[in-house]
Amino acid sequence: MKPGRTWLVYTLIRLGIFAVVLAVLLALQIEQWIAAVIAALIALCVSIIFLRRPREAASQTLYEARSNRNKAASPAPTGRTEDEDVEDQAVDRVGSASAASPAVPSVSATIESETETTVAASDETTKSTHSGRASGTE
Repeated sequence: MKPGRTWLVYTLIRLGIFAVVLAVLLALQIEQWIAAVIAALIALCVSIIFLRRPREAASQTLYEARSNRNKAASPAPTGRTEDEDVEDQAVDRVGSASAASPAVPSVSATIESETETTVAASDETTKSTHSGRASGTE
């Protein structure tokens, strides 16, 4: 069964149940708004209990449509990121250092020392940039 037809059949069955129950309640001369609420609740209960197959078929078509849309929207993996490359290089350096010496520094210690070196170099660059600006403005 086509997805659109599945949804149409399920919706028409539920609306039919609602209409029949509403007609019966209105024939019993129950106030209109109360009859509509009761008919909606009864139609909901009946559809949950007796319309399992159409509901599951409609749910399956919704799931398939959603998964197809997500596949089309998700980009293909572009490869490795710069962060992954840096982490791999740090792990490789630790691994090669452990083969050369018995005292193996931890990965976090290696990363911390590399971070301190990078921060120190960045500070030097910042200082030279600021001193150049200060001397140029005087």
